[in-house]
Amino acid sequence: MTDKTVAAAADTRRRATPRVPESAALLLFLLLEIVFFTFNSPYFLTWPNWVNIFTAMSITGILAAGGTILLIGGQFDLSVGSGMAFVALMFALAAQAFGIVPAVFVAFLTGLGIGCLNGFLVTVVGVNALITTLGTLAIFRGLTLSIGGASSVRVNGFDWAIMRPLFDIPLSALLFVIIAIVVGCLLAFSVFGRTIYAIGANDTAARLVGIRTRITLFVAFLGSGLCMALTGLVSASQLGSTSGTTGMGLELAVVTAIILGGTTLKGGVGSMFGTVIGLLIVGVLNNGMTLMNINSTWQQVAAGALLILAVSFDQLRQRFLGR
Repeated sequence: MTDKTVAAAADTRRRATPRVPESAALLLFLLLEIVFFTFNSPYFLTWPNWVNIFTAMSITGILAAGGTILLIGGQFDLSVGSGMAFVALMFALAAQAFGIVPAVFVAFLTGLGIGCLNGFLVTVVGVNALITTLGTLAIFRGLTLSIGGASSVRVNGFDWAIMRPLFDIPLSALLFVIIAIVVGCLLAFSVFGRTIYAIGANDTAARLVGIRTRITLFVAFLGSGLCMALTGLVSASQLGSTSGTTGMGLELAVVTAIILGGTTLKGGVGSMFGTVIGLLIVGVLNNGMTLMNINSTWQQVAAGALLILAVSFDQLRQRFLGR
């Protein structure tokens, strides 16, 4: 192994580990939120409320897991919300026609199909990921509204996501925790994870040293599609139905959490740990504002402000670090 290879591996390992000052700043912000809402609501620090926080962020968190891998690799997927809604609709229609088990296969095939389409357009055709996923966002939202109509499509006998087998925690929240751990380990300790960091840091250099960048990014898009399939099933199970408005605006929440967690827009830097902290910051803010009876429209204002704050912080950090 040459000195350059060793240095590159060390640099990749460094990128996979969240920098202490960044994590400390995020944790401090989260702690301040917790202290503020603790003093303003007697229900905030209760166990049922924290279970509610994790349950509420389970769908966003699963989508953010796939999104974190893509953004570290320098790519976007803005179609996650509409993709999830389309998966849920296909599952609901298939469940009514063929039963639950075949419908689950239909859901996974639909999610992987969306990921395959995005990956093909980006890695084979060469369309910018932002343009591609903006287009597929509109396509799948339109298809969901056209096929499903304005009314809800019910799903009966599929309530696994709301079961509480351990410490009164719903399975949907436990699924999010498992996926976060798996993706965190994948990014930090696997060859695939180090390859994603290398591609995000410098795509040309990664290609020159023999990394198969297109295939790796295609797999990352498939991973995002798999997350859409899982969240489509979780959503259908939690609500017992689906409609054309399911998942609307989720892409904003997902991107906000990922960038707030320290993953840069340029790629090459970030971690699943940071994304979880970003998710908690957004989740605690929404939950605390709800407990304080603040109108939900102001929660949208807060989400937008957090996104701008996160991107501004990202730009200032890159300028400070001289990247």
